[in-house]
Amino acid sequence: MAFKEVLSEWYENHKRSLPWRETRDAYLIWLSEIVLQQTRVNQGLGYYERLRTAYPDVFSLANAHSDDVFKLWEGLGYYNRAAMMLETARMVVDNYAGVFPRETSKLTALKGIGEYTAAAIASFAYNEAVMCVDGNVKRFISRYFGIDALYGSRSFESEIKLSLSKVFDTNRPALFNQAIMEFGALQCKPKPDCLSCPFAAQCSAHQQGKEQLLPVKTAKKPVNTRFFNYIVLLTHNRQTLIKKRLGNNIWKNLFEFPMHETLSPGSKTIP
Repeated sequence: MAFKEVLSEWYENHKRSLPWRETRDAYLIWLSEIVLQQTRVNQGLGYYERLRTAYPDVFSLANAHSDDVFKLWEGLGYYNRAAMMLETARMVVDNYAGVFPRETSKLTALKGIGEYTAAAIASFAYNEAVMCVDGNVKRFISRYFGIDALYGSRSFESEIKLSLSKVFDTNRPALFNQAIMEFGALQCKPKPDCLSCPFAAQCSAHQQGKEQLLPVKTAKKPVNTRFFNYIVLLTHNRQTLIKKRLGNNIWKNLFEFPMHETLSPGSKTIP
């Protein structure tokens, strides 16, 4: 059985029921992709549903107030995604009459839409024969074909796309892309389940015992710990004092309690 058939059969038996898989609406597909950037599906699902309910189409989102959008985004992190999402909605309304373009080149010109997100919109909404290459796909393909170039390097990215093109289903691109991303998310995880993998016999990494060695990655950078000291002030009528953050960082324009940052717990305030 060919690669695409094995993958399709696995997908039919294991795929999760997710709301954005039940639509061809480019707006809703784009919305889900922005929510899921750097976010796990189980964490992003509720945010997607709330945003979809509040803004069912691109026109309603384009007309939304930024503070209302940020409020719905609260707790999801990487808040610049919300700002770019709002800007893109307005660009689609102003420049494309509310219809997301089919061409990936036009999609990547929009804020917050990179190569992968553009491919996802073109594939899932318009069934364009473009490959969706997210982190799950890269992990699976690097193992299956035995690609040992450094993850993220130009050589790695080139080998991934070349190898994927050899098995890509141009006749059913949307189904193939959904299936291979789901396979990487559920089966070929960072700690893969090789015993039940339908590709184990053909997988280069499994045959060589390199499942845990591929893809090759550099050591993670150390986490920068910061100490925020918040002050909660209540007025006589039980109102709370908050302020909007300034400065050019990922929390820009968000609201918070009055705060000062210190070098360590209980130390002096950073100048």
